[in-house]
Amino acid sequence: MRSGLMAGAAAVALLASAYSASAEGGPLKVGVLATLEGTYTVLGEDGVRGLKTALGQAGGKAGGREIELVIQSTDASPDSAVRGARKLVEQDGVEIVVGPLSGSEGIAIRDYCKTQPGVTFINGISGAQETTYVDPCPNMYRFNMDGAQWSAGLGDYIYNEKGYKKIATVGEDYSFVYTQVLGLVTEFCSAGGEVSERFWVPLGTKDFGSIIAALPDDVDAIYLGLGGGDAVNFLNQYQQAGGEANLIGGTIMVDGTVLSSKGSAKEALIGVPSAGPQADTWDDPKWQAYVKAYQDAFPPDQRFPIPSLLGTGYYNATNAMIQCLDKTNGDLSDGQAAFRQCLDTLELDAPNGKITLDSNRQAIGTNFVSEVVELPDGTLATKLVSMKENVNQTLGIDPEAFAKIGLPSRDVPECKTSYN
Repeated sequence: MRSGLMAGAAAVALLASAYSASAEGGPLKVGVLATLEGTYTVLGEDGVRGLKTALGQAGGKAGGREIELVIQSTDASPDSAVRGARKLVEQDGVEIVVGPLSGSEGIAIRDYCKTQPGVTFINGISGAQETTYVDPCPNMYRFNMDGAQWSAGLGDYIYNEKGYKKIATVGEDYSFVYTQVLGLVTEFCSAGGEVSERFWVPLGTKDFGSIIAALPDDVDAIYLGLGGGDAVNFLNQYQQAGGEANLIGGTIMVDGTVLSSKGSAKEALIGVPSAGPQADTWDDPKWQAYVKAYQDAFPPDQRFPIPSLLGTGYYNATNAMIQCLDKTNGDLSDGQAAFRQCLDTLELDAPNGKITLDSNRQAIGTNFVSEVVELPDGTLATKLVSMKENVNQTLGIDPEAFAKIGLPSRDVPECKTSYN
């Protein structure tokens, strides 16, 4: 009983301290969830760099308050994300959480978020559809598009411009890649394409030998929905096996986290088409200014040549937080009502295009179709092919028709010529 009373008193004291700091404009504790363990470690590290770039541009303050970061590592699993969030909220007393990074983590945080109505969660870069599409949390905001939105434009491009009529897919067996493939398949099949087989591998796969041996020969190209260490391992083993098929990159397959990896296997990606929330070599002045800010913030040996999409996602999430804290003078009283009202209506003038939120607090934004190129200095990057603006979560499909497609999974969506 005594220990229970002491724990209760400590919790009250923690809440009182947080309220006092908020009311008086004292330091603001912000929790950060990032994958700093496991196959997506390098992705998480760049996410943190993106967040720190935004915070550095703001002088480490928002709304007149010093920002105190509490960074919590996860490993891309839902359990690790919830454990991390509980530590940040229930032990460290943060008032805002930025993160997570990985798709299934985002779904888990959506559910945990509902138990913490006094804390605002701003998604880092996780891209599973269900996070905001299915029973969203009212105090969770996502200023990045989901994986299906990141596929917008790619299906049309590979069918009409590259001439790929029949493809197979290889992807990591979890929610984000299901979402990516949903976006690809709906557009590619609507254009007249065929998806012959879909292969799924666990996150953290080391040996791709059996998958590589099973890949069909009668397809025009193979789509790779892999990232981080999985992407590098596949490319190394595919090259060693003498693979020569045309490749199509999932968004994180051709991200800077893979293109900047060591070894020559990544060179197999030169010329590979993909799509996602940025094109590395885009000549837009705002994009170029952001790239320079990122480069100036870290020594060359402690960053990528160009920020990855993970860095960009955390950068945008942090800027949304900063802008609304500035607008409300750092006031998080009354259940953070004014702060959240600002987030609800914010039009974020991001370096990768304007971002607005829909009624589920899900981003509507610009997507970029690109191809991997080798730059004069020998590094690899993505070069803009085309842009698709105002991409919403139903991909321009009638919402009722989109709902009938079903939630993304190993077998959903079916390959059909029409989804309307």
